[in-house]
Amino acid sequence: MPGVYEQVVGLVKARVLTEKRALHLRASHSFTDAYGFERKAGQEWLVTHKNTQAHICDVHEIVVGDVAITTLSKQQYCIVLNPVDRNMAPQWGKRELRRGECNFFLEPGEKLESGVQTVEILGEEEALLLRANESFVEEVDEKKVNRKPGEEWMIYGPRKYVPPAEVRILERRRRIPLDENEGIYVRDKSTGKVYTVTGQTYMLKPNEELWDKILSPIVEELLQVSGYRGQNAPAQSAKPAGRVAYKVVTYRVPHNAAVQLYDYKKKKSRVVFGPELVMLEPDEEFSIMSLSGGEPKRANAITSLSLLLGPDFMNDTVVVETSDHARLKLKLSYNWVFEVDKTDEKQASTVFSVRDFVGDTCKAIASRVRGAVAAQTFDYFHKHSAEIIKHAVFGKKEDGESGERLLFSANLLSVTNVDIQSVEPVEQRTRDALQKSVQLAIEIATASQEALANHEAQREEQVAEGRMQRQKIEDQAAAERQRKSLVELKAKSAAVESTGQAKAEAIARSEAALIKGKAAVKQAELKAQAAKIRYEAKLAQQSLKNVQELEYRARVDELEISKAGQEAKIEAEKFASIVSAIGADTIEAIARAGPEMQAKLLEGLGLQGFLVTDGTSPINLFNTAQGLVSSGV
Repeated sequence: MPGVYEQVVGLVKARVLTEKRALHLRASHSFTDAYGFERKAGQEWLVTHKNTQAHICDVHEIVVGDVAITTLSKQQYCIVLNPVDRNMAPQWGKRELRRGECNFFLEPGEKLESGVQTVEILGEEEALLLRANESFVEEVDEKKVNRKPGEEWMIYGPRKYVPPAEVRILERRRRIPLDENEGIYVRDKSTGKVYTVTGQTYMLKPNEELWDKILSPIVEELLQVSGYRGQNAPAQSAKPAGRVAYKVVTYRVPHNAAVQLYDYKKKKSRVVFGPELVMLEPDEEFSIMSLSGGEPKRANAITSLSLLLGPDFMNDTVVVETSDHARLKLKLSYNWVFEVDKTDEKQASTVFSVRDFVGDTCKAIASRVRGAVAAQTFDYFHKHSAEIIKHAVFGKKEDGESGERLLFSANLLSVTNVDIQSVEPVEQRTRDALQKSVQLAIEIATASQEALANHEAQREEQVAEGRMQRQKIEDQAAAERQRKSLVELKAKSAAVESTGQAKAEAIARSEAALIKGKAAVKQAELKAQAAKIRYEAKLAQQSLKNVQELEYRARVDELEISKAGQEAKIEAEKFASIVSAIGADTIEAIARAGPEMQAKLLEGLGLQGFLVTDGTSPINLFNTAQGLVSSGV
């Protein structure tokens, strides 16, 4: 295992322990280990570098594995499950908080819950939602507060927080900044009440949570089509991208339009006229408008959240039949507007009483038109079609003129005008006859207009030719006047040009000389400044070099002194060790052995005395005797 080294001595393996690794052992039988502890069968324990530097396993010890040290910094903490007590027995089911800075080995049975965790650092706009798993006493602002299991509360930044072992962090919350036109849905978890918060920076309370408002898919689509703007929804959300479910739903009602909102809880509806920003309450929903569209009209072709109040127009195609059984296809256009008092709530709700006002209006007008056309012949209707249709739609006054409008009292819709865009026969035979008559009338009108146009063209040609001759003479006279003026201006320009050129050259030469002088002065100043900077840099460099050299010499001298002292200390210790190892008696015997041997040698030679000298320097007799003995040998 990494961090544990083995040294093989014969058949015995010694495990070397370090500060970062410990040895996890288990007893196969009851015995007393090498450190004097009684171990029972199945018991597990750790051996660390504090017990020994190298451990040799006993025959009753089984190596379970190596345990790495757990290191916590100042910004870290951990929760230890099943911590051991003073007797090294695991306290099953308990949890213990350990904060950094510290180092420790996990004892057998201990485990880390969620590993090493970082201390929670809360900003000024952040808070933590906490829940107590067990009863405990917490100190808050120098006051002791009893927390019960399941109790939830919040702590606010700025601060650092390490949750006790009895506390669980549910979530990190931030203050939600809201503009005047922004809001969120908040639900009280204790009462279940849902309400909106708008126009402030809001931090959820412990008993509150964000509430998601679910809208129907068609409303979601209409909000996006109408230009809804919101933050991107989370990736795990099932809502379409573009709307955050807990944010208040807003809709900008267009100008001259209205939106109806229905509150299912209060069972009341309200109408909002544009331009206005609608903010949905938690229990409110949009009333969706489903209108007819196309030509001829088809039901449920247009879906919208708002109802335009007009004035506007709608088109429709109606097939009618005259009294002489000629079937015609009419393309009609109706101008309409809602005549509603926006301050009257009753009238405002009346506007939405007819959901498909387009389809109902077109059907009502089409029935009137068919009835009026059925009483007329084709020729009469072809000549008086506009009058017949207007009388059918608006009715007749006493003076024979058509009415001004058609009002539908059910929803206050007023049709103010009817326009016939086209009339086409449905049957091919009728269409061919009508086309021939129309072509003949067109040919007659065309021939008449062509003759009139030719006569008018000839008259205009003569007038134009006279005007052209007169204009030609006037243009020639004007050209001569302009030519004279041109010659005068050329002369003046030449004089001004020569004068200006000489003046410009003189000014340019003077400015060039001035610039050259200023440049020379500036260059000299810059050179002086550069030389000053260069000399100052050299001086600073030499000063730093001298300081560093002095520091280097001082450190070298200190090292030499330290080295000499340590060498002297080593020699002294060495000499003391040699003397101590040889012993005083041995040294004495060695010192006496030489002179005694020399004396015995001289005595064996039979000399009573012997001296060799040059008369100036004394001779060591001991060395002399030794030399004689060596030469004799």
